Amino acid sequence: MRIGGFQKTSLLDYPEHLSAIIWTSGCNFRCPFCYNRDLVLEKRALIPEKEILAYLKKRQGKLEAIVITGGEPTLQNDLTDFIKKIKKLSYLIKLDTNGANSGILTNLLDEQLLDYVAMDIKAPLEKYKTLSGKKADLKNIEASINIIRQKAPDYEFRTTVVSGLLTKNDIVSIAQWLDGSKRYILQQFTIPGELMDKNLAIQNPYPKDFFESILMEIKDYFNICEIRGL
Repeated sequence: MRIGGFQKTSLLDYPEHLSAIIWTSGCNFRCPFCYNRDLVLEKRALIPEKEILAYLKKRQGKLEAIVITGGEPTLQNDLTDFIKKIKKLSYLIKLDTNGANSGILTNLLDEQLLDYVAMDIKAPLEKYKTLSGKKADLKNIEASINIIRQKAPDYEFRTTVVSGLLTKNDIVSIAQWLDGSKRYILQQFTIPGELMDKNLAIQNPYPKDFFESILMEIKDYFNICEIRGL
């Protein structure tokens, strides 16, 4: 596994569970609002897999879950084997994905290796290339959405709402696309690291009342619809 980052504890990234976070190196998208530029471009020093596993073994019974994020984890050829090693330590597994590799996602779910899946929905279909920074296989994106809804034990879809890139109408369009899904999260755009598009660093985020007005309009499409990051 090409691991570019590791956070030993988090109270926020796996709902209702104390988790650790593993960041994989490399991504097939170039989302302009992504704040993990060095990770996406594979410029971070790699952390040996054995160090991660040794720590997780030591923390058995204290940590509850592992979040595997990126970058894009499904690009890793040995992702399945790595997750199996963690599962042997009795951890819950949450996978963060852009949904571009529906086949790998299907295999992981069929083997019951994932307990929670979080898929980023970048934009409505007609704007996907702009927000993903690369031409995306939209059939693969839609396949991943359907697979997650059908097979994931628990899941969320989420959209980072970037002012200047996404409008209220765009979010409503996404909500209609995802109609009937269990959980949809609107995320405030933040800049905790170096952005892929540095020009967005001066972009003012949408205010709280903007998010609240959208939430009122789309919440009935989902069992759970929330705002994160305000």
